[in-house]
Amino acid sequence: MRALVQRVTEASVTVDGTCIGRCETGLLILICAMQGDTPADGEKLAAKIAKLRIFHDAAGKMNRSLLDIGGSALVVSQFTLAADTRSGNRPGFSAAARPDTGRALYEGFANALAALGPRVETGRFGADMAVALVNDGPVTIWLDTQT
Repeated sequence: MRALVQRVTEASVTVDGTCIGRCETGLLILICAMQGDTPADGEKLAAKIAKLRIFHDAAGKMNRSLLDIGGSALVVSQFTLAADTRSGNRPGFSAAARPDTGRALYEGFANALAALGPRVETGRFGADMAVALVNDGPVTIWLDTQT
């Protein structure tokens, strides 16, 4: 699975003019299931992200995790993280998991993260979504369970 994690002061996702998910201080997590991914990959990634020490401590160092600060997360599916741009100008997405598998892995990831304690809200798999965020730092980190 691939994830683009952004430390945020706020984030929201809107579908057809209606806000369907939001978070305050915490993480916006854009997630993509890749071919060959398993539920165990989602659980491993959720644990890694929940414990990722990217929030400031009292000394101003990035030394605290989402769990440490009691933050929340907004998880949004984004198959374009599978983009292959090695050839030509049009990205290919064939490395992404098939939609039925991708949906199950996306939902499994969000559930695994929520089971660890943070409040988790989600976007809508396969929908045309508008995502808004205030990136804090900015801090943006790429994670991939296949590398």
